Amino acid sequence: MQLFYSPDIKENSNSFSFSKEESKHIVKVLRKSIGDQLHITNGQGWLFIAEIDFISNNKCTAQIISKEKQPERNYKLHVAVAPTKMNDRYEWFLEKATEIGIDTITPIICDHSERKIIKPERFERILQSAMKQSLNCHLPKLNNAISFKDFISNDFNGQLFIAHCEETDKKSLKAELHPKTDITILIGPEGDFSTKEIKLALANNFIPVTLGKTRLRTETAAIVACHSVAFVNEK
Repeated sequence: MQLFYSPDIKENSNSFSFSKEESKHIVKVLRKSIGDQLHITNGQGWLFIAEIDFISNNKCTAQIISKEKQPERNYKLHVAVAPTKMNDRYEWFLEKATEIGIDTITPIICDHSERKIIKPERFERILQSAMKQSLNCHLPKLNNAISFKDFISNDFNGQLFIAHCEETDKKSLKAELHPKTDITILIGPEGDFSTKEIKLALANNFIPVTLGKTRLRTETAAIVACHSVAFVNEK
């Protein structure tokens, strides 16, 4: 099954018109014709099955013949991750986290961050592509980049964790995780969180955790955190 994405399609839609670019892809690459069925999602959990009723080199329209709501997970995962020095590493994290399961991603700018500017348009395309590839109908929300200080002052629900490398008393993330509970996890930059940032997180009820015995890259740590949450919720 190939999944198409359009945020414009609504729950009560009866027909749909693909963009010029997607129409060309359907006609010239996929070689679809009138009567063929396509699967579409709006990224909000809905899967639509549509039947092509008009096709040309630049335009393709379809009638929606059925729809279903993909079940939501019984928890919400929010991972706040500092941008990596190399963009491709952050993009790898976005892709894999979407495949594993994540709800919200916030790039946080920290004291030791080497990259403080991101390209949200490209990141959004990575998320959309990963959602379609994994046949997931829920598109993760990508927040705007925000400073660590501003982020930590927000109100949060559920369990709160900060993963860092300082030699202080920390708990195992896997041991602390509760199933069916909303979770927010902070992952720092290559140079780790500063001592000041760690203290600020602890003052705001974040629990310091370790992700294992080895030192992990930022993007690896974020993926380990996502997988740990998914694994706990498989029970």
